[in-house]
Amino acid sequence: MENRCEWASKNEISGKYHDEEWGKPLHDDQKLFEFLILEGMQAGLSWLTILRKREAFRLAYEDFNVRKIALFDQQKVEELMQNEGIIRNRLKIMASINNAKRFLEVVDEFGSFDNYIWKFVDYKPIVNQWTKLSEIPPKTELSDRISKDLLKRGFKFVGSTIVYSHMQATGMINDHMVSCFCRY
Repeated sequence: MENRCEWASKNEISGKYHDEEWGKPLHDDQKLFEFLILEGMQAGLSWLTILRKREAFRLAYEDFNVRKIALFDQQKVEELMQNEGIIRNRLKIMASINNAKRFLEVVDEFGSFDNYIWKFVDYKPIVNQWTKLSEIPPKTELSDRISKDLLKRGFKFVGSTIVYSHMQATGMINDHMVSCFCRY
């Protein structure tokens, strides 16, 4: 087996996510939205928990169709609160609906969320040089700046740590270990 980031070798789900998605530059608005919602849902939980519930989230959240989610009403919120396949946290569910509306506002302003979010890294990934997991920070000055901008725009559950995780997941930051076969 080729070397991969230490955290990804713990189980098959994490390994598959690491090998196929994590850290690869992502420019599809629907996928960027999916990760924004999933990262917010992850707050206080393990990412593995979210990965295990991801398919249930896709079903419950209309395959992360931002326009449909922006229209979710109180009845839909109650339906989601009863869905054992997802994270049933009312604040996070309400935030996801709010964030869909704010996401669409960003799309209206910038043409796409991709144009908005990737401008923070001058439209190219930041490639870090980590040799061990303990070197990776939970947040940076850049994630602080993005978080502040998202909060100013009315987004919820977008603290700096969540934003940094989103940046890692979507390839804005390449935090693969220098020894990892996925590193580019």
